[in-house]
Amino acid sequence: MDATFATGKELQKMDPVFGQLSFDDHEQIVFCNDKDTGLKAIIGIHNSVMGPALGGTRMFDYANEWEALNDVLRLSRGMTYKAAITGLNIGGGKAVIMGDAKTKKTPELMRKFGEFVHSLSGRYITAEDVGMETKDMDIVRDVTPYVTGISEERGGAGNPSPVTAFGVYMGMKAAAKHKFGSDSLAGKKVLVQGIGHVGETLVDYLTKEGAIVTIADINEEKLYEVGAKYNATIFTGADLYTADVDIYAPCAMGATINDATVNKIKAKVIAGAANNQLANEDIHGAILQERGILYAPDFLINAGGIINVYAELAHYGRPEIMTKTENIYNTTLEIFDYAVANDITTHHAALRIAQNRIDQRKIENSK
Repeated sequence: MDATFATGKELQKMDPVFGQLSFDDHEQIVFCNDKDTGLKAIIGIHNSVMGPALGGTRMFDYANEWEALNDVLRLSRGMTYKAAITGLNIGGGKAVIMGDAKTKKTPELMRKFGEFVHSLSGRYITAEDVGMETKDMDIVRDVTPYVTGISEERGGAGNPSPVTAFGVYMGMKAAAKHKFGSDSLAGKKVLVQGIGHVGETLVDYLTKEGAIVTIADINEEKLYEVGAKYNATIFTGADLYTADVDIYAPCAMGATINDATVNKIKAKVIAGAANNQLANEDIHGAILQERGILYAPDFLINAGGIINVYAELAHYGRPEIMTKTENIYNTTLEIFDYAVANDITTHHAALRIAQNRIDQRKIENSK
């Protein structure tokens, strides 16, 4: 369960799949290739004890195949624990498509990907992630029923991003309660790194509550657009990790808390939407704890998205989606208390509780 994850260059020195530390006992890995559409994808099924593996598809221009493989393994593993800690009867999986979503994604490529998903006969159910939109899931739905996050017009729950943002907001308020004694974010200085679909909605929630919001993103056009829309400060410093803020909210890609950044962070709370924020769960989680920085486990507080898409499988509506997502607040406080009581990091506390639920289900399944 505890794992250290290697870089792309380091992976080339290892066994390609089973030898990777991020493999972490995955049940199945499927490599998908189609010459005509240019599709190169990897589907990772980490664990199906709780049910079929559910997880989004990410399209990203990876530097190499090793990087893509490591990403899908880390992401699918995270989905297992995300579903378990949230109380959903679903397993963990994920898919990545290699390529720039802005230039390489076509309807034909998405349909071909859908055919690969369909070939797994429901062991893996896909949804949207980075580089994907609801309309892409609608295309996948044309060729397979094993997809969630389709448009409301087609009977789906729609874009999960706003629900993800609401869950992160709830988790952030719980972290503020634990760290500062009050869950009010009014007057709190919050740095949001990454203002995509989830990040921008989080900025909206924070602004409405009266937080002092600073935003950062590699997309300058989007950055200034969101800054003007919410009257947010645009980060212009040399190193955002040294920013004088109360809360750091990573909402872009993962592993931003790493050897180069972990000792520079000035924020007292880390609560964001990005997956796999800790480059090394053991080392960096422990350093944050030693430095008195409260870390809200990413796979716990960003679970609103999976709650949203799971609704299509469990057949519940918007009110229950929002109620379950709001409960992330209570679960987060419980995780913090458990970590203190057991003298472990908050990340390991969340992992332990999630794993206990999986182990219990495994016993029940064997009877």
